[in-house]
Amino acid sequence: MARPSLQRTIHVANTLAEKILIVHCRSKDDDLGGHAVAVNESVSWSFEPNLFWGTHFWCNLAVEDKRISLVAYDEESEYKTDYWFVCDDGVYGRDRVTGVRTYKAAWKRVWPRW
Repeated sequence: MARPSLQRTIHVANTLAEKILIVHCRSKDDDLGGHAVAVNESVSWSFEPNLFWGTHFWCNLAVEDKRISLVAYDEESEYKTDYWFVCDDGVYGRDRVTGVRTYKAAWKRVWPRW
């Protein structure tokens, strides 16, 4: 008897106003690399969570001189986000169970080094 699939798919969507979004995501085991995501496009990846050791993905997001670091997936979290919307005011996550969007992180300005 085949076990049911636990596959998860995570999406990071660029909903910025006319700006390219740089997305670099990784887990303990996998570096998904950097991606330049055009406006109204998204990057996504699928995986099966590790039920014994847990699965944790985090992403670094960049646009111009602003950055956000966020936990994109954590099986232990009570908030089960499957879709991230990157906006001009920050990042919103959509709960895969309820469909509710919640503001999750604000942009941080990175000052140039002199």
